[in-house]
Amino acid sequence: MTNTIDCAVIGAGVIGLAVARALALGGQDVILLEKEDAIGTGASSRNSEVIHAGIYYPEGSLKARLCVKGRKMLYDYCAGHGIDHRNCGKLIVATDESQFAFLENLRTSADANGVGDLEWLDGGEAMALEPRLRCVAALLSPSTGIFDSHAYMLSIQADAEAHGAMIAFKSPVMGGSADGKEIVLEVGGTEPMELACRYVVNCASLDAQAMANSIRGMPPEAVPKRYLAKGNYFYLSSRPPFSRLIYPVPTTASLGVHYTLDLGGQGRFGPDVEWVDQIDYSVDPGRAPAFYEAISRYWPDIEEGALNPGYAGIRPKIQAPGEPTADFIIQGEKTHGIKGLINLFGIESPGLTASLAIAEEVAEIV
Repeated sequence: MTNTIDCAVIGAGVIGLAVARALALGGQDVILLEKEDAIGTGASSRNSEVIHAGIYYPEGSLKARLCVKGRKMLYDYCAGHGIDHRNCGKLIVATDESQFAFLENLRTSADANGVGDLEWLDGGEAMALEPRLRCVAALLSPSTGIFDSHAYMLSIQADAEAHGAMIAFKSPVMGGSADGKEIVLEVGGTEPMELACRYVVNCASLDAQAMANSIRGMPPEAVPKRYLAKGNYFYLSSRPPFSRLIYPVPTTASLGVHYTLDLGGQGRFGPDVEWVDQIDYSVDPGRAPAFYEAISRYWPDIEEGALNPGYAGIRPKIQAPGEPTADFIIQGEKTHGIKGLINLFGIESPGLTASLAIAEEVAEIV
């Protein structure tokens, strides 16, 4: 027997949850299909929990537009739903004068993206704010913050369900087919079924490419190649040295080994970038020396033994090592020709910050 529904969302990470919520709020009949037995078990639970301002992304990109919009939506949502958050601010630091041009370019990029509150500080001004910091200049981002991402995911799940969305755990999507009118998904698990959908939103994150390719009729050339960039984190065993987030000048693949803290006051450093072929969340203690070297450029007083292996996340990159960072892809019928199928590829940082704005974008397509 084939069941029917308006919209199926694949993947109960933060993006899938936000999309299901937005569709349900818009009056759609929605089911959220998740292969695991809980929400947010992948990339959504393995990040820095930072609310990004929208500084780093090219003008006109989806990342820039949806981060700036999503940041405002996220702060409002957290305030309105009792989600623990803190507008702690961030310093992006230059540790030598050769990096001044990078900071200027970041400020220009931020202004173009509508982030109008960055403040240039000389080294003395920055170190007056954070006495244990060492730098020659910095950009202060007052709209950067941190929040409880798990409480946020639970809240948007509750919102989605309150407006009629259903969540089916242990329900992996094995494949599907499209006939131009609807998409029929083959759902596995303990109670396998076929599900006929007007719309399917592929929010499968690390599995998004495999999911897209499993839909018969999906042109393979429309599916970008997936690259896995592992990011390792180390916890700080001593008292936090800074009250704000501290970021070095960004690299090609990441924002550098930066300092963040959680809402409980635990300091941590990361992520680095480790290109991998397999999903593996273990943290190699042997990566610690590179962390000490990177951190000591802006915190020279860090002591040996201060770092303990923490956790790791995997970024679903759609550009190869050494290539410029790619934009989000929200891909519909115009690209791949399948009516009702929406694929989300490369939703890495700032996807968490942008989640409500991404969801609104998808809901408008539907």
